[in-house]
Amino acid sequence: MVEKIAVVTGSNKGLGFAVVKGLCQKFNGIVYLTARDENRGREAVKKLEELGLKPKFHQLDVSDERSVEKLANFLNLEHGGLDVLVNNAAIMDLGQVYPDYEGAKRNIDVNYRSLLTIEKHLFPLLRDGARVVNVTSACGHLSNLKNKKWLDRLLDQNLTTEQLNHFVDEYLDSVKNGTFKKEDFADEGKHAEHRVSKIAVTALTMIQQRKYFDRNISINAVHPGHVKTDMAKGGGVMEPDEAAKVILYLVLDASPDLKGTFMWHDRKLVDWTDVDGDYYYKCEF
Repeated sequence: MVEKIAVVTGSNKGLGFAVVKGLCQKFNGIVYLTARDENRGREAVKKLEELGLKPKFHQLDVSDERSVEKLANFLNLEHGGLDVLVNNAAIMDLGQVYPDYEGAKRNIDVNYRSLLTIEKHLFPLLRDGARVVNVTSACGHLSNLKNKKWLDRLLDQNLTTEQLNHFVDEYLDSVKNGTFKKEDFADEGKHAEHRVSKIAVTALTMIQQRKYFDRNISINAVHPGHVKTDMAKGGGVMEPDEAAKVILYLVLDASPDLKGTFMWHDRKLVDWTDVDGDYYYKCEF
């Protein structure tokens, strides 16, 4: 019997680490903890080994296509496929409420564009019945956006990746050209770059599910809650182990018929198109 394989990106600490821990405890297969920094990744593996768990490690920088391709080649040669993929790696610079172009681009490259690279190289390895979880946030709900032109585009049920990329590029151009408007977003446009990147992650989830529906793969987006991590600077309200539960549910226990949804941290299925809903991120900094 072929052994099942799970990969969690950005998992040397915080939420990703908690997901790896939970998978090691409950997933019947091999779990790969990945990290950009090899030393930190191996230290995280050692911590889990001290708990009696047995994750494996592979270096992965999601923003480096060569690194993603290297992981894909390894998984293909070593295991011939992939059964669980949790796209967790993300960044957010809380010190820059209205970032410059380079800061905004960096956020979007890591949080969103990396998923396009992962889709290119890892999705061909997904086996029948595989499950993919794209970790988004409250920033990823469409109520974060107020620009009607962008909303009309994103609400199109036949939205394509190309159209989604155009939305992202238009935002980046506005920052670069000095035409950025706070009123295009909720909450005075604070951390608009993160809202754009996570909206794109959620929208991409829906696009990917449509594209891969015939392959019997479940692809869902999840807001795991406001997690206590370095990114939250102590402002989070949920411990990583608690926040990981909804991701583990989607991976291990949810119906395989659950496809292309946006799940809140309490397992509620949220209507992503509820543009007037009170789901948007409220910046406290």
